Amino acid sequence: MSGANNEFDLIARIRTRAGTRDDVLLGIGDDAAILRMPAGHDLVVSTDTLNIGVHFPPDTAPSDIGWKALAVNLSDLAAMGATPAWCTLNLTLPEANSGWLDAFLDGFLELAALHDVALVGGDTTRGPLSITVTVHGFVPHGAALRRSGAQVGDDVWISGTVGDAAAGLALHGQATRNLRERLDRPTPRIALGLALRDNASACIDVSDGLLADLGHVVLASHVGAEVDVALLPISGELLDAFDATSRIAMQLGGGDDYELCFTAAPARAADVTAAAKRAGVVVTRIGRIEAQTGLRVRGADGVVREAQANGYRHFDTPRDEAWQP
Repeated sequence: MSGANNEFDLIARIRTRAGTRDDVLLGIGDDAAILRMPAGHDLVVSTDTLNIGVHFPPDTAPSDIGWKALAVNLSDLAAMGATPAWCTLNLTLPEANSGWLDAFLDGFLELAALHDVALVGGDTTRGPLSITVTVHGFVPHGAALRRSGAQVGDDVWISGTVGDAAAGLALHGQATRNLRERLDRPTPRIALGLALRDNASACIDVSDGLLADLGHVVLASHVGAEVDVALLPISGELLDAFDATSRIAMQLGGGDDYELCFTAAPARAADVTAAAKRAGVVVTRIGRIEAQTGLRVRGADGVVREAQANGYRHFDTPRDEAWQP
């Protein structure tokens, strides 16, 4: 615990390393931050809490915890088509461990620097390891993507590949480096979210599982959807590690991928693929929006079946069982 013996030592350590921006008028060190919003924009705010044994395995490296704590929040901004700007950080720690904190900040601030995010405040307390991050971004007035805009006839798209984070969890110590990194260091699709503002009708990030999160979109939009498993993008590592039944279950129900699932009119397909290419992300059409409410899955056999929006639910899974391989 050398170098940090109480919360004020920890705060001083964080303040020393926190970045800044010209629009931060007052950052860490006062009762509140003072920030300047750009004219003609709406403020977009999201917050997430990560708890040990629920959102990351206990053996996760501190730098990976730091990266993920910010990444899952930036992913929410990506889904809204928002440009990240500022964040706050609340840390609950079992002890004032400066070595752990420095490693945590290595990952957290590495990702913050990639997206020009300034850490402008927060809090520290003592207790079981828990991290709460709140991010702030902005979009031009009325331009934010929402869950409620899907229209009958729209295509359903997904970025990247799905199921990899679930595979990294299932394999745990035997996971390949890439699969474990998909779990520990997800990539927030900020550039893609910005590119989709003029092309997508609805958008959500895949945190709890593809069907679970697509279920939020169809519910908010008062529509239904059909997903074709034959179209789901899959990584070579997931393909090699599991049989077809397990792979499909991970692709449809596995969480923590933090890819963007979005809808767009068929006439926008060429624009969508061009926008994704500019953002450096591969996107795949995986289904369509239908008038009949609910979710349906077209299996490898071509048969369409009703589907449950299964995904991770915090109060369905005991905390001590959530991360069993």
